[in-house]
Amino acid sequence: MSKRQSPSFREVAEYAGVSLATVSRVASGRGGVSSEVEAKVRAAAAKMGAILDPREKSQTIAFLPSNRDLLHPIHSRIYVGAESFCRTQGWELVLQTFQYDKNQPAKEIRLPRLIERGGAIRAVILAGVNTTALLARLDAIGMSYAVLGNNLAGDWDPSAHDVVYMDDLEGARELTRYLLSLEHRDIWFIGDVEQPWVARLLRGYRTVMEEAGLAPRWHSMHSDERQAGYLCAKLLISRREPVTAIFAASDPTAEGVIRALRDSGVRVPEEVSVVGVNDTEGAILHPPLTTIRSFPEEVGRHLAELVINRIAKPKLPGQQLTIPTQLIRRESCRVLAATASALV
Repeated sequence: MSKRQSPSFREVAEYAGVSLATVSRVASGRGGVSSEVEAKVRAAAAKMGAILDPREKSQTIAFLPSNRDLLHPIHSRIYVGAESFCRTQGWELVLQTFQYDKNQPAKEIRLPRLIERGGAIRAVILAGVNTTALLARLDAIGMSYAVLGNNLAGDWDPSAHDVVYMDDLEGARELTRYLLSLEHRDIWFIGDVEQPWVARLLRGYRTVMEEAGLAPRWHSMHSDERQAGYLCAKLLISRREPVTAIFAASDPTAEGVIRALRDSGVRVPEEVSVVGVNDTEGAILHPPLTTIRSFPEEVGRHLAELVINRIAKPKLPGQQLTIPTQLIRRESCRVLAATASALV
């Protein structure tokens, strides 16, 4: 359905009894107009249904995967879900990569020109890895946004923002409980805990291990996911750590773990069970990987829905939504035999 065209600035000027230049100055915020005349122009525009702020004419939202060298498969699928929802609502979603120093204060962050200059972009969907300073920077320029909550670093209050989470905390708890149900007790967590979503997974794993009276054990490496999985697993083997199961923080990390175990002559799952997260490639690994399936397209759809609602109703309280995960059982795990001993 086509939208009714907004009355022109010339029509507003004629209705308000002022010059076209006066309406232009009010719309641009350049000043040089008395408060009485500005009020008269804005009242005329409101009565006519005219749009003075050029940003209000835009139907474009930016998808901002910050601080990523490559678009991660999860973020690609979030983008697909968000773009599909935007399209059904008559909005356009554009992809804009963005790198910034995660230690920068808000006032020093230089936003992409497409966002900073205003007019073209009405709102932003934040993916990638972000900090609270970026939220403050967007607040400072009056830009609406919705946040992928799993990927925000630092302490913050989600209740003040529009946020969608993948329920990785409960997913990690469920995955750890599953390994315990298979009689595993020497369970190690492997992943880059400097990343906020990995830190959340570690928290879920630790909670269940401690509830079971077991010592949580983990190894972290700041590296490519596959490389981190491979090197961390190799390190566990070289140290002869007791381990019968490994909780990898992603499917690619699990692939690296399995490769390291295989290179060391350790069989999966006969000697060590392995699990991953996100189900991005679990079905194609050998053996097929037990993992937690997230629903990134659904996450993207809700991020787009929240940000479009925010544009329409800017004074709404912050909205938060958590999308459940699903445990996918495959052949990379087995019940630990009563006679089996931890790999040392």
